[in-house]
Amino acid sequence: MSTFSPSVTLRDVIGLDNQLPRLADAAVIMIDFQNTYRTGVMALTGAEEALDAGARLLSAARALGRPIIHIINDGGAGTPYDIRAEIGSISAEVAPLPTETVVVKQVPNAFFGTELEQTLKDLGAGPDLILAGFMTHMCVTFTAQGAFNLGYRPTVVAEATATRPLPGQDGPALSAAALQSAALTTISDLFGLVAPTVDDLTS
Repeated sequence: MSTFSPSVTLRDVIGLDNQLPRLADAAVIMIDFQNTYRTGVMALTGAEEALDAGARLLSAARALGRPIIHIINDGGAGTPYDIRAEIGSISAEVAPLPTETVVVKQVPNAFFGTELEQTLKDLGAGPDLILAGFMTHMCVTFTAQGAFNLGYRPTVVAEATATRPLPGQDGPALSAAALQSAALTTISDLFGLVAPTVDDLTS
């Protein structure tokens, strides 16, 4: 079996802070916790467990009075992302309160073409943002990148994210676990921090 030594992260190379934030000092962005990902063609591996963790994160943030923004992806009528239908709605377990902002997006980066950045400014939020939701390799990763590019300090809660297996480029399918690990590793290389659990931000 071949062995290798991991490279230093880009965060370490450029001297970025690797200290996890406290939930009490951060805003929370709940990304695409839609029924889309619980059943049918887009069902994710570990979606229910991630949703449970997302509900715990949301409850803790509400108890602390933290700013909370819900993101929902609108793919249009008749798609698994139809936000006018039950399939595309935000899951009941993490449904927004009337006082919480919902931002509608149409691409993986929730900052692109939306009012998310302005909403954060209006709420006086930042620099620390806590991200959770679906899918880890897609909208979570690219929203973390978007936040980083705008000068925020995003942290992704690993247990409150999930993804799905995909066809491999050069051979067998890539498992959901492998893709999950790769996505979180990509984020932690530069764009943000990764907290394994909700408790890591509250204890």
